Amino acid sequence: MLFLAKLGQTGARRVVTRGRFTRDGRCLFTGLLEFVPRTRNMGHSFFCASSNHYRCFSATAAHLNASSSPTANQKTPSYSYIIVGAGSAGCVLANRLSEDTHESVLQLEAGPKDMVLGNLRLSWKIHMPAALTYNLCDDKYNWYYHTLPQAHLNNRVMYWPRGRVWGGSSSLNAMVYIRGHAEDYNRWQTEGAEGWDYEHCLPYFRKAQCHELGENRYRGGSGPLHVSRGKTNHPLHKAFIEAGQQAGYPFTDDMNGHQQEGLGWMDMTIFKGKRWSTASAYLRPVLGRPNLKTEVHCLTTKILFDGNRAVGVEYTQKGLKKRAFADKEVILSGGAINSPQLLMLSGVGNADDLKQLGIPVVQHLPGVGSNLQDHLELYVQQQCTQPITLYKAQKPFHMVKIGLEWLALFTGYGATAHLESGGFIRSRPHVTHPDIQFHFLPSQVIDHGRVASKVEAYQVHVGPMRSTSIGWIKLKSANPLDHPILQPNYLSTDIDVWEFRECVKLSREIFTQKAFDPFRGPEVQPGPQVQSDADIDAFVRQKADSAYHPSCTCKMGSPSDPMAVVDSNTRVLGLERLRVVDASIMPSIVSGNLNAPTIMMAEKAADIIRGRPPLVDPGVPVYRPPTLDTQR
Repeated sequence: MLFLAKLGQTGARRVVTRGRFTRDGRCLFTGLLEFVPRTRNMGHSFFCASSNHYRCFSATAAHLNASSSPTANQKTPSYSYIIVGAGSAGCVLANRLSEDTHESVLQLEAGPKDMVLGNLRLSWKIHMPAALTYNLCDDKYNWYYHTLPQAHLNNRVMYWPRGRVWGGSSSLNAMVYIRGHAEDYNRWQTEGAEGWDYEHCLPYFRKAQCHELGENRYRGGSGPLHVSRGKTNHPLHKAFIEAGQQAGYPFTDDMNGHQQEGLGWMDMTIFKGKRWSTASAYLRPVLGRPNLKTEVHCLTTKILFDGNRAVGVEYTQKGLKKRAFADKEVILSGGAINSPQLLMLSGVGNADDLKQLGIPVVQHLPGVGSNLQDHLELYVQQQCTQPITLYKAQKPFHMVKIGLEWLALFTGYGATAHLESGGFIRSRPHVTHPDIQFHFLPSQVIDHGRVASKVEAYQVHVGPMRSTSIGWIKLKSANPLDHPILQPNYLSTDIDVWEFRECVKLSREIFTQKAFDPFRGPEVQPGPQVQSDADIDAFVRQKADSAYHPSCTCKMGSPSDPMAVVDSNTRVLGLERLRVVDASIMPSIVSGNLNAPTIMMAEKAADIIRGRPPLVDPGVPVYRPPTLDTQR
């Protein structure tokens, strides 16, 4: 797209082009002659047009392009926004930012699309809810990360699956929709994330959501993200909820609403028997927009800077090094591992660490990769005396039968992830809001589901929600293909060890209640031989594993906080035209699963980026325990 112009005292004539992107990435253009009035400091520019609007290529971008690798296309495109990552946050941003037809958006995803040949059934390993463990077994849609050996977990290396596909981890996760507690967001406010308290976040949870039970002050009813309740009505789920009440915990009819505390039915991102990822909710419905371009199998290797201003990105695709430029902003949405990794590869991070790897320093931000937080969990398992668990469903004949029903009708045991009940409790008196989470499953899980169940059994996934152990992420090398070094520092504090001990004891107490009498067999794990505190601690060190919730590695905070990476508007501190929007910018981890909060954050960030006034709902009632003098 070229122009011919010579500026004079009164103006100039130029040849410009109107055009639009086609679905295969080509552009169609028509030329016209237009008068350009004289402007101050206009300089030399390259003009390009997308649907019904013009965009200006800066001289800086043109210069960077001209000096790029010979393998790159010299006619490098420019867009209003470049979004790195098509995961839980990136899909939301692609949708919302491309609503403005005068803006253009490029989204780069390292993995593939979430459908084979555009067919949902051919991609059943993603879209069948019950098939969720399949994608944990290889790296087809999965970054397949591993941590350093954990000193307080018997030097075990922890496995961290993360989504590398349209939808990101929302295409791999267990589809549990949990927002966390209101006090998590009020805490963010005190930690320097101005405007991210509960009354400013709840409206964006509602905006995103379309709950099958309808709209109220807490639930949304018209958003793109479908949320549903379980349909199996399994007797073991009923027994778990009833046992919780027998143990003295309340029933909650909506743990995402007024009252998180208690046991009840969980919400899930499942719609009409299919996984409802952010790709399904936000991205695929808008692929026809002419101002949105998506690319897959693109590994973004560097953010391009002009001084302290981000002007584009460099990426590899099909063995070629390519560049794209952003007229407005580059937005990182790669998640809590990939976003800090890309910042560090681009010279943004701890200056001493970058210099050791020979990476030129663009901005010294020691908080990049620091403050790593995750949820650790373990399984308390009990044999079941009745053949009603999912044990038989995992036998080959039954799996084929379940799969065929799902492929034909999207119904049956394949249409749920089976994590349909759960809850939140407090670990001890004087804790203001729940700090232990339960997910109940009428089955036995071994090694992330990569090993088949051995017996008829049921289990509860249990773990603390606000552990005090803090870790970090660092680059292994300056090679973007090398996975970064992951050090979560699990169980490195005494209080974390104590909380896990309580998790085991409180779970066992629920399983001993009368509601489980018709089903209770011998305890599978920890096992009847594990009784003393020392025995329980040893069991935890051997069996605890990640709940797949890494976060907080580019924390949001006040510019006066030396460990903050982005400000409350998601802008990277000390730099221009660069944002991070994903779970990495959480100031601290929330009390629950991370997918729903990440979607909320992207919805809110989209309004910030677009210059829209923030949504707010002041004075929302939140449940408080009648007394804090007791644990329940």
